[in-house]
Amino acid sequence: MESAEIEALERDTVAAVAPPQTLEIAGWLVPLDNGTIGRAKSAVPLHHDLGPEAIGEIEAAYRQRGLKPAFRIADVPSLAPVCAELDRRGFTARQPTIFKTGSIAQLAAFSAGSARVLNEPDEGWGAVFLGEGFDPADGAHRIAALTRSPDAVYGAAGEDGRTQAVGVMSFGAGWAGIHGMRTAPAHRGKGLASAVLAALGRAAQARGVSQVFLQVEEANPARGIYRRAGFAPVWRYHYWR
Repeated sequence: MESAEIEALERDTVAAVAPPQTLEIAGWLVPLDNGTIGRAKSAVPLHHDLGPEAIGEIEAAYRQRGLKPAFRIADVPSLAPVCAELDRRGFTARQPTIFKTGSIAQLAAFSAGSARVLNEPDEGWGAVFLGEGFDPADGAHRIAALTRSPDAVYGAAGEDGRTQAVGVMSFGAGWAGIHGMRTAPAHRGKGLASAVLAALGRAAQARGVSQVFLQVEEANPARGIYRRAGFAPVWRYHYWR
């Protein structure tokens, strides 16, 4: 993937979770937040060929604001010196996560299930994040961050007039991004998440967008759904804390 594409994707990834403040330090994007979303509070290199020279300045920027320094680093050979410096400073690589890209056309055709696409999230959409099976504090942080996204639409699907599966699609730099996919535990396996994904795909198609990305933890069983929807891995990253 070209360097310009990597930068565009990383900027959109951070913008979608809308941290209260974001700095730029020597080619790094440094989001400042004290919530529960890793992307909203972890510095990320905008290019995969940066060295470790700015790590000390980034670490100081977090500490000066009373925040714990954290970094989100792709597992690519060119960033090995960055990882080595973080290790030397006592940071540990955690939470392996896969960055995937896909085709909007394939996503839009993934499911014929019924789902709504909202310009503004409603009460039922937010209730899924706060429902049984999810940490309510984490859910509240995710609702706040995802609804601050500057250009997004919100997917919702369910049965009997209730919402049981949700997601968000952000737009930026010619890409669409999938975020915040959640299905109430009692309603998994019914195709609701697939319906949300496809509906969001059709919303992107209507805007003329052709490419989509998402991020999913390596251990998350939802990776199977995303694979069937046409997403393919591009790189893996870890959070260094």
